[in-house]
Amino acid sequence: MARHYDLAVVGAGIVGLGVALAAARSGRRVVVVDRSPKAVGASVRNFGFVTVTGQKAGDHWARARRSRDIWAEIAPEAGIPVLHAGLVLPAYRPEAAAVIEAFLATEMGAECRAITKAEALALVPCLRTAGLSAVLESPHELRVESREALPKLAAYLAERHGVDFAWNTAATGLAEDGIETAAGRIFAEAVAVCPGDDFTTLLPERIAGHGLRVCTLQMLRVQPAAPVRLAAAVMSDHSLARYEGFAHLAPAAALAARLDAEAGDMREAGVHLIAVQSADGSLVVGDSHVYGAAAEPFAEARIDDLILGALDDVLDLPGRCVIERWTGSYAASSERTVLVERPADHVRLVMVTGGTGASTAFALGEQVVEDLFGSGQQRVFQ
Repeated sequence: MARHYDLAVVGAGIVGLGVALAAARSGRRVVVVDRSPKAVGASVRNFGFVTVTGQKAGDHWARARRSRDIWAEIAPEAGIPVLHAGLVLPAYRPEAAAVIEAFLATEMGAECRAITKAEALALVPCLRTAGLSAVLESPHELRVESREALPKLAAYLAERHGVDFAWNTAATGLAEDGIETAAGRIFAEAVAVCPGDDFTTLLPERIAGHGLRVCTLQMLRVQPAAPVRLAAAVMSDHSLARYEGFAHLAPAAALAARLDAEAGDMREAGVHLIAVQSADGSLVVGDSHVYGAAAEPFAEARIDDLILGALDDVLDLPGRCVIERWTGSYAASSERTVLVERPADHVRLVMVTGGTGASTAFALGEQVVEDLFGSGQQRVFQ
């Protein structure tokens, strides 16, 4: 490994890899430093669902669109299979159908469409149709297997773009000419600190000023009793009341009120359905959202049952069984979708603060690299 770089990235989660990718593709010499021997955090414990539809309107939605295009470009180069594409979002309540109608009238809904029950069943044959009010189809989304995609992405960066990786190496401090690590100093013209939900190791004073919390989520791998094939990801009424691109629309208030009355326990646990399929036919299903000062170390059976209830409300999978359970965590903010701080001219603190790293990190990485090495005009991050 060389000891002098244009950019040192601290953190090998999807945000750090997104910054590294953007810098390497612009011709810069990059090193990524991570305290673990491989990616083990939020970036490998999620759906691998690159989500555009439902992201917050404006800059964040645009980041998701751009990131989706980058995923589509580099996935075949990196040997990362795209397991399915698009989204099917059924609405079972009139209030949910009203949110879909309002969304389709926005700029974000321009390439999406309302589809018929028959069209929905062609994409998701196990979809429950009783009481179905409307179905939204989006063409934008991609699904990769996160636990496989992240190592392949790191290998791609190393082999195709010459990015060096210092695994199992803790970054202990910042310097004017790089970073201090447990293995010695690494010299770099610029530094991007991408700490995930680690609020205390580097730049704690900067992070503390933003009142961030840690969101813990629970997820399941479900095996259908009989083979079923999803041609798209599946979400639900609860997603329309949670994802900001939907939830900020005027009709969403009535939907949220009805869900509070009918499914208060799900709402309290932050449960909303996402179901995506893996290559072996199993489904990754989730998730929940519990907020606190640190990640919750223990999963609750009650919350798993709520997630399975949300699944059974939408998909007809008799005899399905849970074959794997896990938790994840990410940095969360009620005020912003991303956090980019400038502690020094050559240093950026970079965080996605809403659990959308897989969906937006590639575009955010391009913006951060431009902010560090570009024209000198600082970018406003929202």
